[in-house]
Amino acid sequence: MKIDTLAVHAGSEPDPETGALTRPIHLSTTFERGVDGSYPKGYIYTRSGNPTREALESCLRQLEGAAAAAAFSSGSAATASVFQSLAAGDHVIAPRDVYHGTAGLLRDVFARWSLESTFVDMTDLAEVRDAIQPSTRLIWIETPSNPLLKVTDIGGVSAIAHQAGALCVSDNTWATPVLQRPLELGADLTVHATTKYLGGHGDVLGGAVLARVEDDFFGRVRRVQTAYGAVPSPFDCWLVLRGVQTLALRMRAHSENAAQVAAYLSDHLSVDAVHYPGLPDHAGHDLAARQMSGFGGMLSFQLKGGRNSAMKVAAKVKVFTRATSLGGTESLIEHRASIEGPGTQTPQNLLRLSVGIEDASDLIDDLAQALAD
Repeated sequence: MKIDTLAVHAGSEPDPETGALTRPIHLSTTFERGVDGSYPKGYIYTRSGNPTREALESCLRQLEGAAAAAAFSSGSAATASVFQSLAAGDHVIAPRDVYHGTAGLLRDVFARWSLESTFVDMTDLAEVRDAIQPSTRLIWIETPSNPLLKVTDIGGVSAIAHQAGALCVSDNTWATPVLQRPLELGADLTVHATTKYLGGHGDVLGGAVLARVEDDFFGRVRRVQTAYGAVPSPFDCWLVLRGVQTLALRMRAHSENAAQVAAYLSDHLSVDAVHYPGLPDHAGHDLAARQMSGFGGMLSFQLKGGRNSAMKVAAKVKVFTRATSLGGTESLIEHRASIEGPGTQTPQNLLRLSVGIEDASDLIDDLAQALAD
C-alpha cells in the first residue's frame, strides 16, 4: 500500500462498536478487571496502554515500515528513552550539527549518569569511523540536520555502526516517512517529534520511537515509556492521528514551496549562503536525491552583515511568523542562535525557515520586502 493511502487509513479503522469513521478518544485512565482478576480487554492503566495511543502507534509503525512503535509525550522524551535504554559507560556518537535539545540531553543530563558521547561531522564517514570506541553502542543520525541541513549517508553510517556492534538511530522528524525511509536504508530505530510534521498543525506535543526489529533494546525503550510515564494523552494521540491523514499532501506542498523560496534566496545579493539540500550546489544534494523522495520544507540562510542584519530581516516579515518550532501549515522564521543560547555553534547571521503551505509567491514577496534596504 502506498504511503498516501496508509496516511489516510493506518490506525483509523471504523470504530468496531459504533461504525464511526472518526475514532473515539478513550480518555479513561483505568480499565475494568474481570471477575477472575484478569484484564479481558487487554488494558490495565493508561500509562501502560490505551486504545487511542495503541491506534497511533499502529499508524506510525505502518507509516515507517517498522516492527514496533512507542509513542511519547514529546520528541525529547522519545530521544531520552533511547539514551535511557543504554547502560552507564556506553558511548554514543552524535552529529556536531544536531538539534540543540539532543546535544543538551547528552552533555548536560546523561553525562552525569556516565553515558559518554562524541560529536563528529556526520557527513564524513571517515570521521565517524575514527570516533568508534570499544564501548560505542549507538550512533545518532539527524538528516537533514538542524539548523545547517547537512545530509548524512544513512546506509553508510548504519554499516559502520553494525560493524562496531552498535545501533544506528535516525531522527526522521524533518523528512518524515513520506520523504525518507531510514529503516529501509539500514537504521535500527527512528525517532520523531510528532509535534512537527506528523501532527502538522502546531497544536499537539508528542514523540515516537520506531524499531526495525522488536528486539531486547526496543523492549527497554518500551519499559522506559511505561516506567517513566512520559506518554501522550489520548487527546494528543488523536490529534496526531488526525494530522497524519494529510501528511503526504502537506509534505509535497512544503517541499515545493521551500524549493521556490530557496531558489529565490540563493540569488539575492544580501544573502551569504542558503542551506537547502534541494539546491544543486548544496554539498549533500546528490546524496539527498538518492535517499530522499523530496527535499522537505526546512531551510536556513545566512545574511551578509551578521547578526544585526538577520534580526532586522526577522523583524520585518509580515507573512512569516517569528516563532520556534516547525512543521505546521504556517511559515515560521527564527533567529536560531538566540534560541539556543550561550555556547551555540549556530552562526549568528543565520535564520531558519519552516516553509508552510501558503502560496509560495506570497512567501517570496514577504522575504523580498524584509530583505529590502
